[in-house]
Amino acid sequence: MSPSERIVTTGADEQERAAESALRPHGLTEFVGQKVVREQLSLVLDAARARGAPADHVLFSGPPGLGKTTLAMIVASEMGAPLRQSSGPAIQHAGDLAAVLSSLDEGEVLFLDEIHRMARPAEEMLYMAMEDFRVDVVVGKGPGATAIPLQLPRFTLVGATTRAGLLPAPLRDRFGFTGYLDFYTPEELVLVLRRSAQLLGVQLTAEGAAEIGGRSRGTPRIANRLLRRVRDWAQVRGSGIVDRRAARAALEVYEVDELGLDRLDRAVLEALCRRFGGGPVGLSTLAVVVGEEAETVETVAEPFLVREGLLGRTPRGRVALPQTWAHLGLTPPRDAPGGWQLPLDETGPGAP
Repeated sequence: MSPSERIVTTGADEQERAAESALRPHGLTEFVGQKVVREQLSLVLDAARARGAPADHVLFSGPPGLGKTTLAMIVASEMGAPLRQSSGPAIQHAGDLAAVLSSLDEGEVLFLDEIHRMARPAEEMLYMAMEDFRVDVVVGKGPGATAIPLQLPRFTLVGATTRAGLLPAPLRDRFGFTGYLDFYTPEELVLVLRRSAQLLGVQLTAEGAAEIGGRSRGTPRIANRLLRRVRDWAQVRGSGIVDRRAARAALEVYEVDELGLDRLDRAVLEALCRRFGGGPVGLSTLAVVVGEEAETVETVAEPFLVREGLLGRTPRGRVALPQTWAHLGLTPPRDAPGGWQLPLDETGPGAP
């Protein structure tokens, strides 16, 4: 199963982004959740408007699906400025960045998604552009090369990253405001679902919203995706109303359980408990048993399982935690290692 085939994946393809665009809020007052970031960003934008100047450069970091792109669009909307969008992977040469920067207008907002994946030469050019609003364009090669300074209009750069630790310190320091987006609570996701249901013309009950919100992994993108799938079930097999019964029946069809685990998540946990007595077991061995690549298990399934306290990483391998046995309805064997007895690996995914 590829990550893109999972209904609970935090990524989004072009079709998904098109569906999301109809649900995006257009102002900070419409944006649900992230209370601290909203308050801080509101002050930054209000102050910039009062001065009649472009806002400081802004960096949003956090896991996928939490609203970084939406907030970038809101920055442009609140400032009454046009938005230019690009991404780090699309800028692999300094010339690519120079072409984008030189075409900006005064006050325009430039949004760079996955900014940590930008090529190093372009990154170094961006330092000067952000601080001095100019770039040096090199013409020619070898001893005859000449650097021509190019003055840029004042603009606002909005960067988004899922890996803030990969950004060099000089780049991070040039952002006037950094907002970290955290996972949503089930109560916040209910508010997101109510708003989305209204925009989609879906009749959503409070119980239905709570059921979907509780299985959405704290991520609005997943919540909206599940809402659309439950809506489909309600229209085809139900009464057209998205209530608790419709939500449970639809998500059973799509193999999303009450914790938001899907087939891959449960396969990892069941293999760990049923085949290896709770572990410890190496990542590559676990991947072979569930029929997936080790990288898929490590990057797609494990982050959520670790965050929910269902799987532990130790120097000796992966282990099942007490909540895992309870969720699967299994009784741990008397000699089960019990991950809580082993020192968890805090250094990252380097366990065997």
